[in-house]
Amino acid sequence: MLNLSLSESEQAILRDVLETAVSEMGTEISGTDSKDFRDDLKDRREVLLKVIAALGGGHTTTGGIHPV
Repeated sequence: MLNLSLSESEQAILRDVLETAVSEMGTEISGTDSKDFRDDLKDRREVLLKVIAALGGGHTTTGGIHPV
C-alpha cells in the first residue's frame, strides 16, 4: 500500500486532474472498436474513480492518502 501526504491544495489539484482524465476516458471508451482495449479502459477508469473517492471532497480522506 502506498501512503501519500498531500497538502489540501495538492489534493484538490490531483482530484481535478483525475476527474478530467476520467471524463475524457468516456469518449475514448465509446470510440474504440477493440473490446479488449475498451475493457482495459473501463478497468482503469474504475481504479481512477476509487482514487478520487479516496481523495474525498477536500475534508477528510481515506485509503492511505492523507492531507498535511
